[in-house]
Amino acid sequence: MENIKNKVIIITGASSGIGEATVKKLAKTGAKVMMFARREDLLKSIKSELVAYDVEYKVGDVTSLLDMKELVSYTLEKFGKIDVMFHNAGIMPMGPLASSEEKEVKKWTSAVNVNIMGVVNGLAACLPIMVEQKFGHMIAMDSVAGHLVYPNSAVYCGTKYAVRAIMEGVRQEHLEDNIRSSIVSPGIVETELINSVGNPDIESWIAGEVKDRTTSLSAEDVAEAVAYILSTPENVSISEVLMRSSKHAL
Repeated sequence: MENIKNKVIIITGASSGIGEATVKKLAKTGAKVMMFARREDLLKSIKSELVAYDVEYKVGDVTSLLDMKELVSYTLEKFGKIDVMFHNAGIMPMGPLASSEEKEVKKWTSAVNVNIMGVVNGLAACLPIMVEQKFGHMIAMDSVAGHLVYPNSAVYCGTKYAVRAIMEGVRQEHLEDNIRSSIVSPGIVETELINSVGNPDIESWIAGEVKDRTTSLSAEDVAEAVAYILSTPENVSISEVLMRSSKHAL
């Protein structure tokens, strides 16, 4: 993990779940971490746990390009460079496409805004800096849902397929800029992402799956995958880590 030491890493969606676990993993490995999320109370709590490490935070929303630009500026002010941006913020609304209720359509709109535009806004804010400094690494949280489509998840799956395409575009467009691009695609992970499903029946099913540690991953499992990606030599580009519980079919 020597390659992680002293890297400046922005992590969005850092206040809980995979984001929080990754903050802790990378900070304790020697990285300088900038946390970004909407819930300041949780960010403060994480920072208080990591007083011995180089961790800062900024409050904001990935759906706001202005917030993302301010995040990048603040990180440069604090640390002087940006080595990595981990686009981790996301939501997982699920339900049948046939529903015509307005609240369902709003769910799909939110999924597109957070899961797709959240990544695009981060890229728009940070890629120019990485191009100028001639190094950087963009990592995005994807999902097994970005590799297969299943009932009641069409829009969520669609957002994750889009992230795969966007991040491959980053790789191809910036080969000469020394900017690497990676995605992490986990299966079911035990986090509070379930709270964004918005369908009681599906939430109940997922809750049952994550209770069984043989059929779900932990946030720490995924954080280990991110650390692995970042630990590789500079001439190695890990385009994707696809990970599942060894006992789960999806």
